Amino acid sequence: MLHGDTTVDTLLDLVAHVDGLELGRLKPSTTLLVWTWNSCYQLVLEQGADGFLQGGSLFPEPTPAHIVGARVGRSLRKSGWIAVGLEMEFRVGDKFFVTSPVVAIATQSPNTPLSAGTFSTCKGSSGPGN
Repeated sequence: MLHGDTTVDTLLDLVAHVDGLELGRLKPSTTLLVWTWNSCYQLVLEQGADGFLQGGSLFPEPTPAHIVGARVGRSLRKSGWIAVGLEMEFRVGDKFFVTSPVVAIATQSPNTPLSAGTFSTCKGSSGPGN
């Protein structure tokens, strides 16, 4: 939670030191599971921060989406990133969405066999390992 005495320098330092993923460095077809406080999302990357997102209460089917970035507050974001502790902002069509803070991220590289249940855990799960 941010407090009234939080400075821009403090926020920039926070964003610079978060654990997360720069989506542009991942190979196309990489699959991500992103758990937030309230939901779980599966994202299959196509190119950079573009891909197909599924999860939460609004996206029961894979939906074309652009990940805008990891967000702190209303206007500070680390573009093209998903980061633990920060909100994930994404765009579907011309509408923007912001998740609750991310609590965990799992990746599956393309052409790597999935272990049993690895990416089925979003369905009916409230968090990693549940």
